[in-house]
Amino acid sequence: MAESQPRKDRPNARFHGRVEAQGRVCAEPGCSEPGEFRAPLVEGAQVGRDGPPPFRWLCLEHVRAFNSGYNFFRGMSPDEIHDAQRPLAGWERETRAFNATGGADRPPRWADFADPLDAIGARFRQRMQDAAGRKDGKPLSGRDREAMRVLALDTDADRMALRRRYSDLVRKYHPDRNGGDRSHENKLQAVIEAYQQLKRSPAFA
Repeated sequence: MAESQPRKDRPNARFHGRVEAQGRVCAEPGCSEPGEFRAPLVEGAQVGRDGPPPFRWLCLEHVRAFNSGYNFFRGMSPDEIHDAQRPLAGWERETRAFNATGGADRPPRWADFADPLDAIGARFRQRMQDAAGRKDGKPLSGRDREAMRVLALDTDADRMALRRRYSDLVRKYHPDRNGGDRSHENKLQAVIEAYQQLKRSPAFA
């Protein structure tokens, strides 16, 4: 029965882990297929910084090959493998005592964390993006950044882009443009307040 169904060359949109390539090519040398599946760097690759490691993007065939060759116990001794397979493995670790002197310990490295779902890394990248400065060097306050998030503006947006986005959102949420529907009034008020904040900001002077 399975043989009668045509084989799909590419996975559909619901295929687990697939991310639309949008011009991205598989990182495997010599492969020109779309890189739609994220995989860790090649073992031994040097990252060169303390932070969540970057990923490479592979096509379906090469990510399957990578997954089939993955071995959690690689590099472990027989005793370490035995300990890792025990039901209570990891629960007996001693909790580190607080520093009684009041001094601060060095923060742990990113490499010390296991982040298989990229939850920590995604939050780190979002914070780095939020803290990024403008290319023109103009300052952005915390309220400026929050207002830019409300308006979905890029960090380097200029005054013309601000006015254009404000006009588009006012037309989108104003009751006169929605047949009298007033359900978007809260969003409209947030847009107006964000515009007023940025209009006075030195970054948009």
